[in-house]
Amino acid sequence: MRNVELGKVGRKIRQLRKERGMNLQEVADKSDITAGLLSRIENFRTLPSLPVLHNISMALTVPLAELVDLVGSNGESNYILVRKGEGEKEEREDSEGLIYENILSTGLAETNLQVSIIYIPPHTYRKPLSNDSMELIYVVQGSIEYGLGDTLLNLYQGDTLFFDGSIPHSLNNTTDEQVVLFKGYLLRRK
Repeated sequence: MRNVELGKVGRKIRQLRKERGMNLQEVADKSDITAGLLSRIENFRTLPSLPVLHNISMALTVPLAELVDLVGSNGESNYILVRKGEGEKEEREDSEGLIYENILSTGLAETNLQVSIIYIPPHTYRKPLSNDSMELIYVVQGSIEYGLGDTLLNLYQGDTLFFDGSIPHSLNNTTDEQVVLFKGYLLRRK
């Protein structure tokens, strides 16, 4: 099964959750999983096991088959439109207070594209982390120190940075103002 097909499962879970007026935490609690795992499933950053998928279907009160009924169909549009304010906001466990507004996430044949707007409060430091992606950062508002390995870069409004996410990277908002980043992840699939 192609990765783009499996991405339909996460989108269907998000759609059903929103139709029921439930947030990530509510569905996660009823599914006996973490909200972070549910977010990763919805954004196709991980594949759920069959028991987890079953628990999610029970939490959403839909048959399991409904979560996977679009897999293999060709009836889906060839575009994705996300209206202003429709992005899912999440606070990740490793985010050190950063708020991510995921505005696009879609499975592609060999990769997964995820696009977020990140709001970084004043005087916030996020310790170095690495991942299996290529990353693009555009500074929408403010200025920030961005660490890439042993290099410290000062990024200012309008700057763009593209790098290999496997390099340990950190950020530090040393200012009294909120910083806003537009961030795109091109996640590699194995």
